[in-house]
Amino acid sequence: MTTDTTQTPPEQIVYSNMLFYGCWGSLALMAATYLLYVLGVLTPHVPLDTVTQLWSQPVKAYLTQGNVPTGWGWFKLIVKGDFINFAGIVLLAGMTILCYIPLVGAYFKKKEPIFAVIAILEILVLAVAASGVVGSGGH
Repeated sequence: MTTDTTQTPPEQIVYSNMLFYGCWGSLALMAATYLLYVLGVLTPHVPLDTVTQLWSQPVKAYLTQGNVPTGWGWFKLIVKGDFINFAGIVLLAGMTILCYIPLVGAYFKKKEPIFAVIAILEILVLAVAASGVVGSGGH
């Protein structure tokens, strides 16, 4: 009979727990902010009747007629009913970056600087990609 002596490192447990609860929290935030929007608790930036008129139009028409900013410009409108739901989306998309942050300290503490540097580089690459600085994507 063999005994499995493998043990999951604590930093991996922290990462997985943060990712698990962060993803579920993000989904809950998306559901809550969607309800704020559809129940009319927060006034939308683009009225719903305008949105339905623009459904069949190209995105450019929606952006122009709705006076909707591109890129990270939506952040100025975060208090509007149709943009507050972006908070949950951004949190969900950024969970990997947030989960890498405690790994840096944990790897330095374990005297594994190569893994710490890899985690730092991963954070930087993901943050730059999310920022839109490199100009990729359709925005």
